[in-house]
Amino acid sequence: MSLLHLYDLPSWLFGAIVVGAFVAFALTGQLIVRRFQPRWFGDKDYNDMVGQYLSASGVFFGITLGLLSVGAWENFTSVDGAVSQEATEIGVFYRIVNNYAEPGRTVLTDQVRTYTRNEIDLAWPKQRQGITPGPIGNRQLDEIHRSLTQVELRTDAQKVLHGEALHQFSQLVRARRARLASVSTQLPPIVWIVVFGGSVLNLSLMWLFVVENKALHLLLTTILASLLGLLVFLLAIMDFPFRGDYSVGPDAFELIYQQLMTK
Repeated sequence: MSLLHLYDLPSWLFGAIVVGAFVAFALTGQLIVRRFQPRWFGDKDYNDMVGQYLSASGVFFGITLGLLSVGAWENFTSVDGAVSQEATEIGVFYRIVNNYAEPGRTVLTDQVRTYTRNEIDLAWPKQRQGITPGPIGNRQLDEIHRSLTQVELRTDAQKVLHGEALHQFSQLVRARRARLASVSTQLPPIVWIVVFGGSVLNLSLMWLFVVENKALHLLLTTILASLLGLLVFLLAIMDFPFRGDYSVGPDAFELIYQQLMTK
């Protein structure tokens, strides 16, 4: 199973798997190292030295994870804002064409209503799977554009309204392209290599502590592994803005549809 299928799981299960994997790796490594540690390093207590290295690496790695998390969060909120803006553009465009004379008014409002419903019911499920929707929505936008160009304009007021409709349609298309470009947005693989490599290095320092109480040593390692697992889970859950339970949904589109297009 691809790791991306983890996004199809409930968030709590996704998080439990990530944290569980970190804890299992940390405890397995500790049990192995603890067995051979006296043979490798002797019986001397190096805890002070190991503790200093763990503190230093923890600070550097913590800052790195923090900066990455902030970046992922900013990207997530940016995509969320772009989706809300796109929904607003649709709503404004719908209000404009709703003032057209017949038969253009009915044709265009029906087309916009169909397009909005398609984005909610068909496009969003694909986005949740990491698939960029395209053909159906593009064809519907092409139909809307053709209908706009075929509208008969008899008065100056109609011409002004039509010019505003064309401008708003361009804004709508631009917003849609920005959303589609965000579907495949993710952290580069090199970032994940650094994240997992740094996690392994920090956990490996815990294995080098000399602790007579085995249960206490296991508990401390479990706590550190759980913390790292939670931070990596937080980073992963925000990496794909449209995937998983915690993702950007079509709520803004649904709100526009219910408020404007179902009356």
